[in-house]
Amino acid sequence: MNQSADAIVIGAGMIGAACADALAARGLQVTVVEQDAVGSGATAAGMGHLVAMDDNAAELALSSWSIRLWNEFVDEHPHNHEYSRCGTIWVASDEEELAAAQAKGSNMRAHGLPCELLDAQALYSQEAALRPGLAGGLLVGGDGLVYPPKSARILLDRARSRGAQLVAGAVAAIEDRAVLLRDGSRLHADSIVLAAGARCTELLPGLPLQAKKGHLAITDRYPGLIRHQLVELGYIKSAHAASGDSVAFNLQPRPTGQILIGSSRQFSASLDAEPAMLSRMLRHAAGFVPQLTGLNVLRCWTGLRAASPDGLPLIGPWPARRGLWLATGHEGLGITTSLATAQLLAAQMTDGSVPIPLQPYLPQRFMLSPSNHV
Repeated sequence: MNQSADAIVIGAGMIGAACADALAARGLQVTVVEQDAVGSGATAAGMGHLVAMDDNAAELALSSWSIRLWNEFVDEHPHNHEYSRCGTIWVASDEEELAAAQAKGSNMRAHGLPCELLDAQALYSQEAALRPGLAGGLLVGGDGLVYPPKSARILLDRARSRGAQLVAGAVAAIEDRAVLLRDGSRLHADSIVLAAGARCTELLPGLPLQAKKGHLAITDRYPGLIRHQLVELGYIKSAHAASGDSVAFNLQPRPTGQILIGSSRQFSASLDAEPAMLSRMLRHAAGFVPQLTGLNVLRCWTGLRAASPDGLPLIGPWPARRGLWLATGHEGLGITTSLATAQLLAAQMTDGSVPIPLQPYLPQRFMLSPSNHV
């Protein structure tokens, strides 16, 4: 193993694996350091949705570009990713939400994303299991889903085929152009990429990140119960809440025939599953699809999302430390935006160009405001 590389990537989750692959593709000698299994952590805990989000222009630019990259990537071997282009239906409970769906559709179509506004009749023709009385929805046909641990492994394997090395170990400290492992060994590189999700603050205290815990549950096999990923339009409000616990209706038909049920958000760094929060999440989901109450839930788990104060990831150099680059803070969009994140980061590190503006994601934005000094 080379003890010196052009770049060391800390973390072999989806973000780290994508960054390693993008950097290796540009000819850099890359070493990836992971203390657990490849694709574990938040990558293994997430839903794996590839969903265009439009809370703001920067989020839509990043997510829509990344979905295009995903389409190119999975088209090579879709079964290896357990990929499904199931699309997303944003469910509108009333006429006010249906108007919001219409505005959302206009915004997405302006970015080249295929959308179809559904009235109530059209909604039930797509998803008969939804409870009666809903107003309609918005079908975003280009959304899909993958099984994240597999996709992370595929990305890392491609990076390794391009010369990247994987080191099993835990990072104890980030130094000037080096990382110190807990076993006392030291790896050197011109650039260090911190892509360790919620663990980033352990290595770089003061980063403007908070851990948001989420619960998920998966059922036995019930193929055909739903055909699309279903999300309530109220998800947008709960997903970016600044405080407090929240749940939102988010249902996925997995290629296995199982139903993945989400979601919840809590400001907590504990991975303990909480029966009260799980019950609240499941009751809320059954409020949209009543048949869920009769299904067998096989497993429940939790994960930690790394959330930034403004909801956008940190992608680029960290001004307070020479040679340190960040790729973190993706909250619930890490799988979706991983490939675009990697391209943005690699372009900055190698003087390349990218098709969307870099500025909204640069970590330096948190160094400019006195209230965000770290």
